[in-house]
Amino acid sequence: MAGSPTVKRRRLSAELIRLREQAGLTHDEVCKHLEWSRGRLTHMEQNKWTRPDVGNIRLLLDLYGVTDPKVREAVLNLARQSREKGWWQSYKDIFQGSLPGFEADATQLRTYEIAFVPGLLQTMTYATAIFRAGQVLEEDQAAVTRRVEGRMARQGILRREDPPELWAVIDEAALLRLVGGVDVMAEQLKHIIEMAKLPNITIQVLPNSAGAHVAMACGFVILDFAGDLDPSIVYMETPTDSLFLERPEEVQAYTLIHNRVLAAALTAEESVTYIASLIARLQRE
Repeated sequence: MAGSPTVKRRRLSAELIRLREQAGLTHDEVCKHLEWSRGRLTHMEQNKWTRPDVGNIRLLLDLYGVTDPKVREAVLNLARQSREKGWWQSYKDIFQGSLPGFEADATQLRTYEIAFVPGLLQTMTYATAIFRAGQVLEEDQAAVTRRVEGRMARQGILRREDPPELWAVIDEAALLRLVGGVDVMAEQLKHIIEMAKLPNITIQVLPNSAGAHVAMACGFVILDFAGDLDPSIVYMETPTDSLFLERPEEVQAYTLIHNRVLAAALTAEESVTYIASLIARLQRE
């Protein structure tokens, strides 16, 4: 796997901070020397860029005293690779943030959803019903269709040659909610069972009988990556925005939360049996 440019940009930002600190330079000193606005360096170090400028990276390496040819070339190559476009760029009009780019390089996705089936496990008809219900501000069918296409495209990572592991905990309430009607929901539940058969996917249901629990506030995704250069991150989404948490203590807190909902959830086998019972119930109605 060549690696996601989204992840490479994040790594590049971290490397530039490390090199600046190693050179003993403050943020203001760098901007003064290069006659840059304070915002330009902040933009680079906080990974707010879209396509890094290799020339600017070269200027920083010179200022930071990076003379080792191998180190310089490694950083410059990282900058060049960060400028590449992933498949999700063709859907930049609908994706709120960088989630698809991070998903593309993740080795493991740990998610908990309280209100609906996780996006990576949704059927086309279920996703259509979700978007029609208000997840998009636009009301025209073309906008809904476009967002459904983007969601379906994201799911390709689960069936590629080197898929990430998906460990999904779904709140029972999400499975009981009749999204799109009986037929749509029955199809969705059957799809979950089929996806659970894949060796890289584990699905567990958190039953209502678990009562109050630590993750009642909102759903989230923890994305893990290979190697120490790309630490784990937490992703959360609202109808109008997306949020990434990267501080180690934040990731650790959500890891603990996910572990606790796992402990309260049905086992994978029990979950499949329960979902099958929901399908039978829908078919009787």
